[in-house]
Amino acid sequence: MTEMKLPSAMAELRPALGEIVGLGLRQHAPYFSVLLSSKHGLTIEVNNREEQVTEHPPAAGTVLSAFDGATNFERAIGGFKREEIQTAARDFIKDISFQSYIPPAQSERRGDFVTPMQIDPLDLSIQEKLDRCREVQQRVKGQDARIVNVRVIYNELKRKAAFADRNADLAQRVQRVKMYLFVVVAGAAGDVRYDFHIKYGASGWEVLTWNDDEIQGVVDGALALLNAERIEPGEYRIISTPGVSGVICHESFGHGVETDMFLKERARAAHFIDKIVGSPLVNIADNPSQPGSYGSYFFDDEGQMATPTQIVENGVFRRGITDRYSAAALHIPRSANGRRQDYSRKTYARMSNTFFSPGSSTLDEMIAQVDYGIFLDKRISGVEDPQGWGIQVTCHYGHEIKGGKITERVLAPIGITGNVPDVLQSIIAVSNQLQMFGGSCGKGHKEVVPVALGGPHLLLTARLA
Repeated sequence: MTEMKLPSAMAELRPALGEIVGLGLRQHAPYFSVLLSSKHGLTIEVNNREEQVTEHPPAAGTVLSAFDGATNFERAIGGFKREEIQTAARDFIKDISFQSYIPPAQSERRGDFVTPMQIDPLDLSIQEKLDRCREVQQRVKGQDARIVNVRVIYNELKRKAAFADRNADLAQRVQRVKMYLFVVVAGAAGDVRYDFHIKYGASGWEVLTWNDDEIQGVVDGALALLNAERIEPGEYRIISTPGVSGVICHESFGHGVETDMFLKERARAAHFIDKIVGSPLVNIADNPSQPGSYGSYFFDDEGQMATPTQIVENGVFRRGITDRYSAAALHIPRSANGRRQDYSRKTYARMSNTFFSPGSSTLDEMIAQVDYGIFLDKRISGVEDPQGWGIQVTCHYGHEIKGGKITERVLAPIGITGNVPDVLQSIIAVSNQLQMFGGSCGKGHKEVVPVALGGPHLLLTARLA
């Protein structure tokens, strides 16, 4: 079993957390908690011209929180010095007049949790990680004479936390890894195109192995884009691959159902609870407990144990995702989505692993239903408008579908636009396989946290350009 390996200062402070919580409660805070948080990252890049290794500065500190049902009071302290934190616990709330509040009953939550790993990144030296990136890059370089650059980028993110309140004594180590492979090619006329593939997970190095077919697929994808055509704007029957499906999900019922947006009146979804927003085939969930997904964790930054939340059920919008404050203000149950970028930032309701749930169709059955349409192979990005409920998704490329078969005709780039309910209500088939993709997501332009998105293949109608 992988060891917890909390930083030594954090491990020394952890046994005193119950005492520190008691200090807050004795000063009449209706609710009081302590979070110890440490985050550290590493990036390695290897390409044809240079190699770079960057260790990101760690963010490590303590958050003291008091809550009275109406206001969240917090104090952040860099580091884990016991005397400093005890003094802060006494001082920062001593002059606050709390409202009368009885926190919702919670069962005891105790345990230490570690991401399951076969190859723990902590057991590999930076040199070993660099050598593995070099090996992947060298395997790709000689595949075709038209390849002008191959970039391999490795990202590693270690997050360790301990949390205590009246009913909790928790610790977790969440390990995330990610590797990008970019292949850049040049045509005879000097035109340059690229394709990419990314591997990721809340896991160890074992998810970062590349087989020959995967590498060849990236090379072939880049070369095919040398002959790509522009799509004629219009409405099309489309099949989205799981990555594209995930962006649609993330942008339609992701940010728009983070319930702090409800309180700010910035989300139209707030007015559609228990109303139809999609076809009966549409089921959307957020699940931080999903094994191996990049956005997974064992408990959120407010000590809520990770459990799934059903956002859309058979086309009906059921509920949003919450942090402690938004749940109390809206009088709705908590979900495990109170997340911080690091100890120095406040908590927001944030997505974890957000996805369309699988259906019952096979991909072959779905393709056979399309007389003419577009198979959207790969996503790039998405933009949401929680108030207007517009959606924009940019796809790297797609293939033509003609007579129920995917052709070799490549179209790139492709943008999807539409109104969220119109897009979701047009879904007429959902495949039976789920695939997840990892990345980072900001609250606007800041407050970045790791997330994952995904789904099955979807058969729907949307406007492309």
